[in-house]
Amino acid sequence: MTTSEPGWELYRSFLAVLSDGSLSAAARRLGLSQPTLGRHIEALEQGLGGLVLFTRSQQGLAPTDAALALEPHVRAMASASEAVVRTASGEAGEARGVIRITASDVIGGEVLPAMLADFRERHPAVIPELVLANHTEDLLRREADIAVRMVQPSQGALLSHRIGAVKLGLYAHRRYVERHGLPATSAELARHPVIGFDRRPSVRPGAVAAAFPITRDVFAFRSASDLACIAALRAGFGLGVCQAPIAARDPDLIPVDPSLLRFELGIWLVMHEDLKGVRRMRLMFDHLVEGLKAYLAGA
Repeated sequence: MTTSEPGWELYRSFLAVLSDGSLSAAARRLGLSQPTLGRHIEALEQGLGGLVLFTRSQQGLAPTDAALALEPHVRAMASASEAVVRTASGEAGEARGVIRITASDVIGGEVLPAMLADFRERHPAVIPELVLANHTEDLLRREADIAVRMVQPSQGALLSHRIGAVKLGLYAHRRYVERHGLPATSAELARHPVIGFDRRPSVRPGAVAAAFPITRDVFAFRSASDLACIAALRAGFGLGVCQAPIAARDPDLIPVDPSLLRFELGIWLVMHEDLKGVRRMRLMFDHLVEGLKAYLAGA
């Protein structure tokens, strides 16, 4: 008796249940019925030699240790499947098809959309997929095609271009300044609410000049989302860190004395070297290099 290997649709259902924690939520995500999804999980367990992948809990379906051990491998399969679809979306010599781009929250949310809009005017048959993630997507496993990174790439087989370094400092919205003024010394700074991270940032800056300890405890507003921190800054909550080129675009963002806080982050544009022969990838890579350099010059 021969047993066929589980098909990709079973692993896709497994990932959906793993992510959503219930059959009903995963079924809605995939457009399947709940019984069909349940059969997929049962078939996968049988196809893997009787492994138990989920147990029921008060919160829904909890993954077993076996499921958690499988997760990175199945996610790699998902990345490979998505890469196949993107690769097939356009011929190598054409400016047509899908490009998956990953960047940090701030670069992806505040900087890249205008560049992609300009690229669209020139190459309307190219479809960008923009992933905002402060963790590093694995380009070798084709989780993305092109990445804007705030840390120097360390993996081999990657084509990288250092764009430069972006300056960051403290800013306050004009409404806040009109009500509370700006601090000129570290003693005065202690009387102002500061916006900052909820968990330790994933990217470590270079040399930091700061008049106060940069720890979670000093922040009056905390968020794991850099975009939420910028939104709080624009709302007039208090003083917050902002990239200088972003602040330069908004006349209502007033710089605080740079002696109180200033640092820089490097920016690299990266893609797998195997993609440099794909026309749409090369066009996008060169376009983003040009656009990001212009962005840094706008500070």
